[in-house]
Amino acid sequence: MNGISGGQMLIALGIGLSVLILLILRTKLHVFIALIVASCIIGLGGGMKGNDVIAAITGGFGGTLGSIGIIIGMGVMMGKIFEISGAAERMARTFLKLFGKGKEEMAMALTGFLVSIPIFCDSGFVILSPLAKAISRRTKKSIVSLSIALAAGLVITHSLVPPTPGPLGVAGTFGVDIGSFLLLALAISVLPAVACMFYGKYLGKKIYQIPSETDDGWIRPPYQSSVSETADTECETRMPSTFTAFVPLLTPIILILLNTVLSALRITNGVASIFIFLGKPIIAVSIGLILAIYTLTPKKPRKEVITELEGSIKSAGIIILVTGAGGALGQIIKAAGVGDYIAAGIAATPLPVILLPFVIATLVRFVQGSGTVAMITAAGITAPIVAAAGGNMVLGALAACSGSLFFSYFNDSFYWVVNRFTGITETKEQIRVWSVTTTIAWAVSFAELLVLNIFM
Repeated sequence: MNGISGGQMLIALGIGLSVLILLILRTKLHVFIALIVASCIIGLGGGMKGNDVIAAITGGFGGTLGSIGIIIGMGVMMGKIFEISGAAERMARTFLKLFGKGKEEMAMALTGFLVSIPIFCDSGFVILSPLAKAISRRTKKSIVSLSIALAAGLVITHSLVPPTPGPLGVAGTFGVDIGSFLLLALAISVLPAVACMFYGKYLGKKIYQIPSETDDGWIRPPYQSSVSETADTECETRMPSTFTAFVPLLTPIILILLNTVLSALRITNGVASIFIFLGKPIIAVSIGLILAIYTLTPKKPRKEVITELEGSIKSAGIIILVTGAGGALGQIIKAAGVGDYIAAGIAATPLPVILLPFVIATLVRFVQGSGTVAMITAAGITAPIVAAAGGNMVLGALAACSGSLFFSYFNDSFYWVVNRFTGITETKEQIRVWSVTTTIAWAVSFAELLVLNIFM
């Protein structure tokens, strides 16, 4: 530790993180700049030389983005294609037909669960909320139960499952295999989604609200069971077929999973080597994006498609910068030796090391609202600590992602999207509708992590 005391490193870390939170909450500086400033404070305060601080920042930034920056960009472009082509809505209608009358909440939850893998949850909810409203009007099911099921499915996979940018950034920072991470993330996403769906069904009876038949407003009649068909056939002809809608989404997932399975079984000869190559995340997502462009937008002019793709890249840019800055912060913590020092302290206690990324993500989420920023910040801070303590890096990454689900409220844009499109205006009801829902997902995922930590 270059003669620097552990106490000095902890003080530097504490000051750096305090400055990070202060800059995010109280200044005009963007979180990207705040992360770089905090990295400098921690590095210099921890005893590193100036040149070493710069080298660690640039090395951590480039190393993180070298693995996932390309995937983030392509994932965002794929999401835009799903949005403008109607593929996301086609998925929703498919699940409604599949599950049938009386299981509309399950259909909406599964739709959100899959749609948010390539699409940001905010966009996905905006796209699909008219469908939820139409179902509520036709079936007399409370819009609250339908919206909670849809939004929960969206936010859970948005927070846990690659190739959504946040989980990708966390996976890159922790240096874990994306295929293994994707498999485990999908597995632990199911129970939180189911729990939130049942909560939505319960709350839909307490806050029974349906769309008005005569205008765009909402009414609250006495509660009644669903009474009519679920399918809304309007605009069916303008959407892609079910097969066409699902192929671009499922293809990269299947390829990545094949890569993971074949590599784990050490089958690397012949045809297997081809699938291992195609299952590399960059290649798999590239194939999915190309399929989406050519199968979902065949009648759209070339210029329009390119314009939409370029527009989507603008939203990816800041995510890439923040992800890279999170990697820089992690590298600083590692290079300064503070990660080793904290890890030694944690190793001497009975506490699971995965508590650290989970708690930090929870705190950052509550303080500043963005789940993506919370998980990336937590990953940057704790990845070197988890590694030094000999913890399971995949579980550490999932812990950072899970912590970011905690209690969505006023400082989270999705809180307003869900409540606004659901017609909920009273603060007390807004908290019951969405803040409690995300906290249920947070608690269930944490319980799953504790169980997995026993066996992994």
